[in-house]
Amino acid sequence: MKRKIITIDEKVCTGCGECIPDCPEGALQIIDGKARLVSDLFCDGLGACIGTCPEGAISVIEREAEPYSEKAVMAKVAPQGQAVIRAHLEHLANHGEMGLYRQALEYLAENGIPVPDHRVGQTRDVPLQVSPIAGHGASCPSGGCPGSAARAIDRGPSIGAGPEGHHPESELRQWPVQLRLLNPDAAYFDNADLLIAADCVPIARAGFHREFLRGRIAIIFCPKLDADLDDYVDRLAAIISRHEIRSITVVRMEVPCCSGTRFVVDRAIERSGKHVPVVDQTISIRGEVL
Repeated sequence: MKRKIITIDEKVCTGCGECIPDCPEGALQIIDGKARLVSDLFCDGLGACIGTCPEGAISVIEREAEPYSEKAVMAKVAPQGQAVIRAHLEHLANHGEMGLYRQALEYLAENGIPVPDHRVGQTRDVPLQVSPIAGHGASCPSGGCPGSAARAIDRGPSIGAGPEGHHPESELRQWPVQLRLLNPDAAYFDNADLLIAADCVPIARAGFHREFLRGRIAIIFCPKLDADLDDYVDRLAAIISRHEIRSITVVRMEVPCCSGTRFVVDRAIERSGKHVPVVDQTISIRGEVL
């Protein structure tokens, strides 16, 4: 079958091994001084290893590969102990792979292996509840990876701009903001106005929070450097299809590669089958609204 899976550029890889701990499935090993994908069965294609590669040698591609097998992964993960099981469960849950997450819980139940305490993210600061599986009666505790645990931030009602010289407060209403880390089921997307920005925009435009972010839910990514835009289309389409989205504001830089921001939005709306009004703003490299 054709599916998303990681690839490693051997010419770039130095064999430092920093990617290994961030592959909870154990799909990577250092062999002959290079990081290697040891089995297609063990790679879920989510790319958790990408961010820790200091050389940028790892990316996600789509190719013919054996179907990912959660059962095969759990058979390899479980004997390594509770800490490794915990890391694997959190990895699946924090990437929104709840189907695979439940398969992992079922494997543990079928084999009489205790489910370790683990964190699966938050919605509006309320723990995400997981249905008991085969006799494991406790729901998962609240919390989550600090980088990806979903939470709303209460800013109170929006107010007008402050006086000249006033130091504005943050208008951020949720965490996280990077598209790859967002949980498409997070409740803060309900009836939301989305702000989808190329990640250079907040640096270029001094009034970003006051002019664009106020009252909106933020989503940022880089259409040039991020590895898999089709995955971004899928993730954004999931957000749009699962929630009532009132509007989308796209803010991107004037450089040509940044047009990919709008491309992702348009394809995601198309894939969701919904109609959402879109406003498109462009920022110059001098920080001006064009």
